[in-house]
Amino acid sequence: MKMSSLVLSAAVSCCVLYSPSAWAQASHDAGTRAAAASTATAPAKAEVTWWGHAAFILRTPGGAVIAIDPWLKNPKAPAGAALPDALDAILVTHGHFDHVGDTAELAKKTGATVYGAYELVSLIGAKNSQPTNVGATFRIKDVTLHVVTAVHSSGYSAPDSKDAAKYGGSPLGYVLSVDKGPTLYHAGDTGVFGDMALIAEQFKPTYAMLPIGGVFTMDPAGAALAARLLKVKTVIPMHFGTFPALTGTPAELAAELKKAKVSAKVEALTVGTPTAL
Repeated sequence: MKMSSLVLSAAVSCCVLYSPSAWAQASHDAGTRAAAASTATAPAKAEVTWWGHAAFILRTPGGAVIAIDPWLKNPKAPAGAALPDALDAILVTHGHFDHVGDTAELAKKTGATVYGAYELVSLIGAKNSQPTNVGATFRIKDVTLHVVTAVHSSGYSAPDSKDAAKYGGSPLGYVLSVDKGPTLYHAGDTGVFGDMALIAEQFKPTYAMLPIGGVFTMDPAGAALAARLLKVKTVIPMHFGTFPALTGTPAELAAELKKAKVSAKVEALTVGTPTAL
C-alpha cells in the first residue's frame, strides 16, 4: 500500500472512531466498564500477574486494572484461565500478533480504552481508543502513564486477514507510576538503547519488564546493560521461552547482571500468580 493511501485510511478510521455517535456509545460503554471494575476488590498493594510472553495485568489499590500486550492465549498462558471481565485500559506496545493478541476481543468485552500508536489503534479499530505517541502522559485512576520509545518494528495484520501487514506506527514502551507505589517500565519489544538512561532520569522506574529471549529483542546480556542504564532495583524478565528461538533465561540474566556488576535483582514471575510489588 502506498503511504498516501495508508494515511488516508488512518484518517478515515480515526473519523469513524471519533464520530459523535461512536463517542457517545464509547462513553456509555466506559461507564459500564468502570461500574463493573469498581465491584472488584482492589489489592492493598499494586500487584502484577504475568500471562506469559510479554502479557501482564496490573491491579492497583486505586482500582485500576490495566492489561499490557494482552496475548492472553499464548502457549505459556495459565491453563484454563478465563479472560478478564473488567479492564480500565489496554496498552499495546506495537503491532505484532504476539503483542496485540486479544486486544480487540478484550476491548469489546470490557469497554477498556486501547492505548497505542496512532496508526496501530486505527488498524485495530476498537470502539474506545486513545491514539498516542512518545512523550504523552495519561491518567488512569491512581496510575500515571507515560509513553516512551522502543527500538523495534511494527506491522499489523488482522487475525483473519490474508493481506500483508500494514504499518503500525512507532513501537512504544510504557512507564506506569502508581500513586504511593512502584513505578514500572514495560519495554515492549526492544534492543537496548542509550536513551534508557533518560527514562531513568525522567521517571525513575523501580521495576523493569525486559525482554530477554534474543533473536527479535535483546538477550540477557543486553537486558543486563539495560538494567544498568535504567538504574532499576528489580528486573522482571519476559519474552522468553514462548518459542524455541527465544532461548534467553532468567538464570542467564542473573549471571549477566552479576558479570556486569549491576545490583538489580531478577524476579522471575510464575505465570498466572498475582505478585505484590
